[in-house]
Amino acid sequence: MSQYFENDKNLKSEMKEKTVIINNINFVFMTDNGVFSKKGLDFGTRVLLENLPDNITGDVLDIGCGYGPIGIYLKKKYKVNVDMIDVNERSLKLAIKNASLNRVSTNIFYSDVFSNIDKKYNYVITNPPIRVGKEKLYEILFGSIEHLSKNGKLYFVINKDQGAKSVLRDLNEKYKAEIIKKDKGFYIICAYTD
Repeated sequence: MSQYFENDKNLKSEMKEKTVIINNINFVFMTDNGVFSKKGLDFGTRVLLENLPDNITGDVLDIGCGYGPIGIYLKKKYKVNVDMIDVNERSLKLAIKNASLNRVSTNIFYSDVFSNIDKKYNYVITNPPIRVGKEKLYEILFGSIEHLSKNGKLYFVINKDQGAKSVLRDLNEKYKAEIIKKDKGFYIICAYTD
């Protein structure tokens, strides 16, 4: 079976339109087979977006953007500069389509983690692809430190059953990391450096 971080050219496309409300803002998203959470906005992403601070500004990176809900939400709510990256070509095409559907302008492009990133961000905000394995997950989480500007912050969601407590412990070796919200087994974690 294909994973959402792979490019399976043989996977049949079955695009579906989903209407979503996040923090009283309406969105329309096209989803498809072969992308994360094709049935609509997943609960973990919702909890992440609903618990971000009100003062997000500057440049934001959405790693593993999928069909685009995080980056599109950030652009619409905060009017920030958003870069959205993924390795899944179908996801990138959907993210471009969804940015247009939601009338936002974001920079959407292919990048295997930070391979095509050459700048620093005020925020990295992600629902990281846990199924890629611990090594790739840690490349995302610990690699973010190199791409955060001074006083920059990493916000992400992880399920308790997917190692949230050990990830938090490990992050605290390089960051200051704290849980800002727990909801039905999902942990929203903020990590930053001095």
